[in-house]
Amino acid sequence: MAASTSTANQNDFESFHAHLKGSKRVVALLGAGLSASSGLPTFRGAGGLWRTHVSTDLATPEAFAEHPGLVWQFYNYRRHMSLSVEPNPAHHALARLSKKMPDFITLSQNVDGLSQRANHPPEQLQLLHGTLFELKCASRSCEYRETNFTDPVVPALAIPTDGVDPTSTEARKSANSQLEAQAQGKDLDISDEKVPLPFLTTYDLPHCPKCKKNLLRPGVVWFGESLPGDVLGKVHDYLNQPEKIDLIMARAKGARVCVVNMDANDAPPGGWKEGDWLFAGDAAVLVPELLKPIIGDVRAKA
Repeated sequence: MAASTSTANQNDFESFHAHLKGSKRVVALLGAGLSASSGLPTFRGAGGLWRTHVSTDLATPEAFAEHPGLVWQFYNYRRHMSLSVEPNPAHHALARLSKKMPDFITLSQNVDGLSQRANHPPEQLQLLHGTLFELKCASRSCEYRETNFTDPVVPALAIPTDGVDPTSTEARKSANSQLEAQAQGKDLDISDEKVPLPFLTTYDLPHCPKCKKNLLRPGVVWFGESLPGDVLGKVHDYLNQPEKIDLIMARAKGARVCVVNMDANDAPPGGWKEGDWLFAGDAAVLVPELLKPIIGDVRAKA
């Protein structure tokens, strides 16, 4: 294993570059740390709270059924935060590698839409956990889905600002009052429990325009739900092609593993094998450098 920090040993980079330049089939598995480099909170691990709630407790069908207003406030906040930041150089580097390497595939656990906004080719990007920017009917019997980048999703979910009390009657009278309030001041951090939030009824939330009976919900995979079958089918087809995988993912297919992580103690499932790489540091810095022999300087125009 070649271990390194953000000021990695040059030999480690050269070893990785040599293997990458000889690779055809490469898999990237993306996690929340990639988007953390863009300034997004991960909501996982120690301190993963949103207000007083363990964030993962809000990511269930049961939570949505019991507290749809609160769950929508959490997810609208995440949508708003995602739209307030930009894809970082690692997102752009992976998108550029997709265009240079036809048999490169990215499996993303991220729901923030940053890979898509970096123009990652959709046919080479499989969203394992869905996306915040798809809405779907909460009823399994209704198949309605839509792509939606509206912020807020509905006026009642507008992020309050320091120019208005979000719990006041005036702030909730109309769409105009909420949207005007946004222009009057700085967004308040509603992840802080000290910031008041209005109680929302189902009337305030987005409804399915097809069945007209049920709420819309975020198009993400919640705990207790299956990963999307169409995505799994495409991943299965890729992994089961007879050609070996050259880099990252399935050892059974002969792959070597490269991990980029802020945590130097992070290890792939099954532990380290001879020839693996660990580059510990900021993905936004490391990934463009690792892919540079194929994609060139990510700061240059593609």
